[in-house]
This record gives sequence, C-alpha cells and structure tokens, in this order.
Amino acid sequence: MNTILQHDLNDLENILEKAKQQGIDFLNNLENIPTSNTNKIDPKRDLNELGLGSEKALKEFNERLAPLLVSSPGPRYWGFVTGGSTPASIVGDWLATVYDQNTQSITSQGGNSALIEFETINLLLQLLELPDSFLGGFVTGATMSNFTSLAVARQWFGKQLGKDFAKNGISEAINILTATPHSSSIKSLSMLGIGSQNYTVVKTVEGNREAIDIADLESKIKELNGKPFILISSAGTVNTADFDDFEAISNLKEKYNFWWHIDGAFGGFAAVSEKYKHFVKGWENADSITIDCHKWLNVPYESAFYLIKKEHINLQIETFQNSNAPYLGNPLENFNYLNVLPENSRRLRALPVWFSLVAYGKEGFCDIIEKSTSLALHFGNALIEDGNFELLAPIRLNNVCFTLKGERNQDKAGDFLTKLNDTGKVFMTPTVYQNKKGIRASFVNWRTTEEDIKIVLEKMKQLI
Repeated sequence: MNTILQHDLNDLENILEKAKQQGIDFLNNLENIPTSNTNKIDPKRDLNELGLGSEKALKEFNERLAPLLVSSPGPRYWGFVTGGSTPASIVGDWLATVYDQNTQSITSQGGNSALIEFETINLLLQLLELPDSFLGGFVTGATMSNFTSLAVARQWFGKQLGKDFAKNGISEAINILTATPHSSSIKSLSMLGIGSQNYTVVKTVEGNREAIDIADLESKIKELNGKPFILISSAGTVNTADFDDFEAISNLKEKYNFWWHIDGAFGGFAAVSEKYKHFVKGWENADSITIDCHKWLNVPYESAFYLIKKEHINLQIETFQNSNAPYLGNPLENFNYLNVLPENSRRLRALPVWFSLVAYGKEGFCDIIEKSTSLALHFGNALIEDGNFELLAPIRLNNVCFTLKGERNQDKAGDFLTKLNDTGKVFMTPTVYQNKKGIRASFVNWRTTEEDIKIVLEKMKQLI
C-alpha cells in the first residue's frame, strides 16, 4: 500500500474527528458566514507528485478553498428555494458516504440497499398522503426527476401510435401542453430530443395567476382531434408558488388520452399541512410527479425523487433498461434501479431522507412548512409597510416576489439586489415577472426566524 495512504488509514479516527469538528464549527457559525462573496482562486494548481495526506490537504482546503464557500445552508440564504441540512439529514448523508453502496437491487447477493430506498419512498408517500400505486426512486434533483418522468411519458406517447421511441428514435412530433413550466422541464425536453421549443403554451388564469386556464386547456385539447399529448403542470410555480387545478385536470383525464406530469419540486410539500393540502387535491391521479428533497425536506444537495404510476413500469423499463440486462418474469419482483433510471451508478441518496423522516416525523415537517409560509407572509407584509417596495404577486405559500415601488425604479431593481447580496447578510435571486424586473425570496430553511427577517429589512432600508 502507498505509504501516505497507509498513514491515513492508521490515522483515520483523528482525520475524521478533525473534519467533524470543522463541520460543527461551520454550522455553529452559519449566521456570521457571508451569504455571498467575490473571492477567487487560480484553479490551475499543480498536482502533487507524492501527495500531501489528508491532514495537509485539509489545511490547504481551509486556506485556499473554504473562503469560496458561502452559508447556503444558513437562515438567510433565500435564493433558489434552497433548504438547509437538518442534523438527522447530515447523519444520513455522512453514513451514505461511509457505507458507499451502489444502490440498485432488492434481491441481489451483492447487496440489497435498494430496499432502504423502497422503504424511504414508502415513507414519503405516507408523508404526502399519496397512494402506493406510485413507484419511486431517487435522483440528483428536479431536472433529473423531470427528465426521468418525461422520458417515460415520451415512450408512452410513442406507444399510443404503435411506435417504440426508445428503440427506434422519435419519429413523430410529440404534443406537449403547459402553462408555466420550470426551466428544468424545458431543459428535459431538449435532452430528450423532443425540443425545447416544441410545446404549446396554455393561457393562465386571469387575475395575476400562473396556473393553467382549464377552459383554454380543454380548447387546445380539442384542437388535437383525439391525438395523445403530454401535460406538464405545476405544484408551486417558481416565482409565485401558484398551483394548477388538479381536480379539474383529473376530470379532463377521464375524457381525454394524455400523460399527466406534475412538477412539484417544492410545492408538493403543501400536502403535509392541513392548511395548504387543498392546493394538491387530486394530484394522486397524475401519471408522474417530481419532488425535491433538498428544498423543503431540508436534506443536503443532491436529493430529489420521481413518482411514476406502477402501471407504467414496462414503459419505464423500455426507456432505461440496460441492453445486456433483460428482465425475467415480473419486473416488480425482479426489480433493479439499473433498469428504470438514467444512472447506472447510484449512491444511497435515500439515507439522508430516511433519517430525516424517522427523526422528525410528519409533525416535524408540517412545522417547518407552516413556519416557512408564516415567515413569507411576515416578510411580505413588512415590505408593504415599508412603502419602498411592492409585491408583484400575492403570497400563496413560501415565495415572495417583489420589486422596488414605482415604475421609475424598475431600472434600479437589479443594482439594488446586487448591493443587497454584496452585504453578505442575505442572498435572494433576480427574476422577471409579467415583464417587470423583480426579486424573489424563498422561505424553506428550518433555521430561519423572524429575527433573520429583521436583519434583512434593516439592510434593505439602508440601501434603498
């Protein structure tokens, strides 16, 4: 064995203890670590001939690389709908690394860690009050969850025309209907060969809404003259957390032939709260659903899962099956994630989620969700009371979409946000909503409190 590697093995406990203490110091100091910075490094570092060993590598990391990192798990990182990491999720993530499983099989002599994933999906179905008619799995994020779901939808569409798109390629134009899709869904259409511009835009409901206008949707369905189509709908749009009318879409599903996909990356967790579960009423009738765990479930990046109805398992296998791994018998009994997902190499992503669900239960996550929405309302009301800001849309859940008040200040909105983020006290993201330059604050982090909002508002008033 290499001598430095041997030394690290002999000193493993000490090395891990130092890494653990560094992690604790970082987490305990999150409120004082900037949410933004402009630090740079020269990334053209020469590779060591002999290697430094773990301790010296850690020292160099602290000196050169750590200053690049921001407090994205902290209570005032309000960009990108980013959650923090709860203690239980960190335990699960660390152990997923230590055990280092390639999570694929539920019946293999070489390891059945996929049973942990099955159990975690089952727990998530209970959390979201969805039926066990869905089969799920973990992927890196909403982009890959949307990709996975829409890939199976693509195969479904081909089968309606007697075609096998997975084997022979796309030979027919695929009909896509949607109103306010997330960019990750559009990116998925591009990666799937459908085309990032190959979709029909459905009108949105009047009255400052981003949700599908059901009357216009049915009108566009009728224009297809009975042709199959794929519907991409939203459980929480990215700007205003708006929801499509899933009950109405369920009724349309009884009349027309289509694949119904729901992007519920963060909004799907509304199902956990009695106050907000009405937003997702009827979503159990969808064919596929996307949900992120590294958002409102507050587990580390990368963590998302897809849910696809079990009745579509053969389409899923046709889409992703390895050519040298044919199924024998019932694919649900002889199950292997190798043949139902894009990745052939998969870490045990389910473990941080399993620890989180077992540690905090439904009540714990209900508390996080309801606290987040309460803080969003508190922040929105404070902006209105200040008089220098205006909301661009009603606060429906946890996203606050706002801008500087008055048309004359539209050109100042971008500079204002840049200066605000530069303070390192908060991070929010720019957006454009109904042709207005805006700012978006997303409340999902379990650590955020009213005191954080107070700190941010003081900074905003200083910069206005």
